[in-house]
Amino acid sequence: MLVWQAVNYLKLHPVHDYIEHITQASQKAADLCKQMLAYSGKGKFIIKPVLLSEVVEDMSQLLQVTLAKNIVLRLNLSQQTPAVDADITQMQQIIMNLVINASEAIAENSGAISISTGVMRVDTQYLFSTFVDENLEEGQYVYLEVSDTGCGMSPEVQKKIFEPFFTTKFTGRGLGMAAILGIVRGHGGAIKTYSEEGKGSSFKVLLPCSKHTPISLKPQHKPQPHWHGCVLVVDDEETIREVASSMLKDMGLKSLTAADGIEGIEVFQQQHQNISVVLLDMTMPRMGGEDAFTEFCRIDPNVKVILSSGYNEQDATNRFAGKGLAGFLQKPYTPQHLSEKLANIFDKT
Repeated sequence: MLVWQAVNYLKLHPVHDYIEHITQASQKAADLCKQMLAYSGKGKFIIKPVLLSEVVEDMSQLLQVTLAKNIVLRLNLSQQTPAVDADITQMQQIIMNLVINASEAIAENSGAISISTGVMRVDTQYLFSTFVDENLEEGQYVYLEVSDTGCGMSPEVQKKIFEPFFTTKFTGRGLGMAAILGIVRGHGGAIKTYSEEGKGSSFKVLLPCSKHTPISLKPQHKPQPHWHGCVLVVDDEETIREVASSMLKDMGLKSLTAADGIEGIEVFQQQHQNISVVLLDMTMPRMGGEDAFTEFCRIDPNVKVILSSGYNEQDATNRFAGKGLAGFLQKPYTPQHLSEKLANIFDKT
């Protein structure tokens, strides 16, 4: 009863909302890091059937606090659109970049930014008027449109707006709009612009309709699992060791920690009969995950190792192919991510 009261007290406490916002901001920062890794060739995008209206709704608070007080944000989101096959982080980048550009066009004047979603039938002639290189097929497209009441653009500027390094801002680098066009093309879509000097601008992103059932962006709260056993956490970052140990404790599991591969081997040598799983970091000083994994297997051929890394699964596990990894966790991971990987081990034993 006391635990239940404490949990509810924390939920009602004013600091709870701040913690939630910090958690969400941290996750968005992590997603951005994954995106930069993907652009550098060290990551990959995850394509899922999503509803653009939900993506905008999920960002609405962040967008609102990003805008100056002289700008009104209006949302005209259709709840009847099909899903689109897209990477959520890329869609968020498109929305954020377009809204930031719109706010800069309004500058210090009073104005409004509108974000609209919907579905429309597009013919070849319409597609020909958009910014695409490919011959897209006519048909049903989901659209995301960002409009503003700002300064607008001249015809000359409109022709160059998607060119890399082109910018009308003194401090700009001119990569935002070029990145948007690249993302849209990568998703098999198109983008159409309309602008008049002194009257504002409109950017309409068109994406093909998905044939799959959309996933929900709302977090799914599952009951906390409760297992028995011990997990060895091997990671050179003290914060990660502490957080992982706390997660494991909430799941009913004991934990041992080690700061690198050499220390992890020493602990495993002494305690391997009591250790159910090893949560192993990929990159560490003195001895990294690959060499440590080899030693763990030498000590106990039946050891269950979950590899953890900031890189995506394909890049991180290439050297472990065929060696019997029990799973992979991409950092940063949540209790749900960790429990899903542990369930594959504990629920099958």
